[in-house]
Amino acid sequence: MILSARNKAGRALWAVLYALLYRPSPRPLHGWRRFLLRCFGATIGPGAHPYPRARIWAPWQLTMGPGSALADDVYCYCVARITLGAFATVSQYSFLCSAGHDTGRLDGGHMPLVAAPITIGARAWVAADVFVGPGVTIGDEAVVGARSTVTRDVGAGEIVAGSPPRFIRMRGL
Repeated sequence: MILSARNKAGRALWAVLYALLYRPSPRPLHGWRRFLLRCFGATIGPGAHPYPRARIWAPWQLTMGPGSALADDVYCYCVARITLGAFATVSQYSFLCSAGHDTGRLDGGHMPLVAAPITIGARAWVAADVFVGPGVTIGDEAVVGARSTVTRDVGAGEIVAGSPPRFIRMRGL
């Protein structure tokens, strides 16, 4: 995967506006940050809470459903689309990583970048300091425990934790 000059220019402009307008905005001004993200092509539902220290790599690859939240210090590396369902929460220090490298190939001495979307379902909760890898779907109402490393899908309503995550129980039971 090769990133276009337009993509790189967009990210450069976003980095400047992030530093000047997004990051220093007061914590309660979610509406202002929703506006800025939409200006850069993000799909942001009403009442979404993008916090000021949430880092978004390419806003045009981000979808936040109504009432969803990206907490402070979340890194949203959205080379491919990252989608948060309605009222989904991603807690502080989590890393949503939609790209990696194909370690089995060397193109010109470099491992090529490969990207795959991440989907976090409605009312799901990704707790603090969780890594979510490329291509992962976390189902509706699932919970991923703190400091987990998620490289495979998590089913709807499942509560999982660990690295790799292990099933704990179904939510609500």
